[in-house]
Amino acid sequence: MANAAQIVAAFRDVAATKSLSDEEMTDLVKDGMLAGLARIYGATVQAEIDIDEDTGDFDIVVLKRVVEAVEDPASEIALEEARWDDDTFEVGDVMEVPVNFSDFGRNAVMAVKQRIVQRVRENERDRIRDEFADQVGNLLSGELQQIERGKLVVMLNRARDADAIIPWKDQNPRERFRQGDPIRAVLKKVEETPKGPRLILSRADPLFVSALFGLEVPEIHQGIVEIREISREVGGRTKIAVYSRDESIDPVGACVGLKGSRVQAVVNELGGERIDIVPWHPDPEVFARRALAPARVSKVLSDPTRQVVTAIVDEDQLSLAIGRNGQNVRLASQLIGWQIDLYGSREWLERGEDLSAFTEESAEDQYETADFPLSELALRPAVLAALSEVGYDTFLQIIDLERRDFLGITGIGEEDADRLLQLIDELTVVEGEAPAADGTEEDGADGSDSDGESDG
Repeated sequence: MANAAQIVAAFRDVAATKSLSDEEMTDLVKDGMLAGLARIYGATVQAEIDIDEDTGDFDIVVLKRVVEAVEDPASEIALEEARWDDDTFEVGDVMEVPVNFSDFGRNAVMAVKQRIVQRVRENERDRIRDEFADQVGNLLSGELQQIERGKLVVMLNRARDADAIIPWKDQNPRERFRQGDPIRAVLKKVEETPKGPRLILSRADPLFVSALFGLEVPEIHQGIVEIREISREVGGRTKIAVYSRDESIDPVGACVGLKGSRVQAVVNELGGERIDIVPWHPDPEVFARRALAPARVSKVLSDPTRQVVTAIVDEDQLSLAIGRNGQNVRLASQLIGWQIDLYGSREWLERGEDLSAFTEESAEDQYETADFPLSELALRPAVLAALSEVGYDTFLQIIDLERRDFLGITGIGEEDADRLLQLIDELTVVEGEAPAADGTEEDGADGSDSDGESDG
């Protein structure tokens, strides 16, 4: 049988792997020794246990109270028996019985081991619970350990012993992972189970999109830009409404990034899921206009009592406003928290309704969301296709590109590059100059699809 010093050394190896301090490990060993003594003497045994930090040797003393008649052999000793060792003992005295670790039998050693393993597990569970209790909504990364009955079992980088899973309902059905793949997900909740805390992760929850933007957009991390509302249909499309606490910072531009770099990083993590970014507004009518992007809304009317917004769009915008299988208007309704009744202008007039009762689009709102699809510019279809192929679909995505950038795109020649630069110059407001009076910016102002995607 191993001596006490070897056993302590083995336990300290365990402590190192579990990130326990020497003091914590010493307490665990003492508790384990007490469990071993309980197996030898009884559950009510009392003892003093000292461990030499240098040699790892144990000094174990069992304490027994001297009594006339023994009722609890684990903690009491008869006066007559005590006087065999020392005839000065009196009733009420405490007798110290030294114990050598070599006296521990197999059952006692197993009891020591079981108690320490149990305590280590309890400490690990408490640590995981304390560490992640306030981390809901944060992004976690790890490695896919296994796929078990539809759920993904993840080994987290920061807590490899944590029980972390992504249930089927919290997965993106368009994504496929294999064992060993790196994976990121948002912490959705900490669930208590008989075996301890379980971390429920999600790649389908809107919190995942919020966490990704928090990672990619410094202004969100710093609290300058805030995601006020978010609606998502996993694998298809997400709409987010953003707000800036600093008037000098455009919240949409901050989330899109230079040449769309920030939003594209999020789109890539989501497997190509489309994202619409719109400025949040407290007025439900203004907010509804923006939420229906990339469609342009002509008229709106709100009913605060019923929390219903009626929106009228031109016929050429109707399919864009509705979206594939009604997705765009459905997400817009979820984003603003109101029901949106959508009508084409022809249908509305056929109902005999009066358009004059509706709120006109304000100039202020036009310029707050000044991005617009490139399809509204006078460009050849081949040029639009070439730009779209490399991810450029809206004006703000190309506004900072130079001639050499355009010429580097397959399908764009020198004349096309010159035409694009000319349009950028005409539509860019410089040092207080008014925007070009061709109506292009006004037409595309309200219904901008900030990541350049559209249902068309």
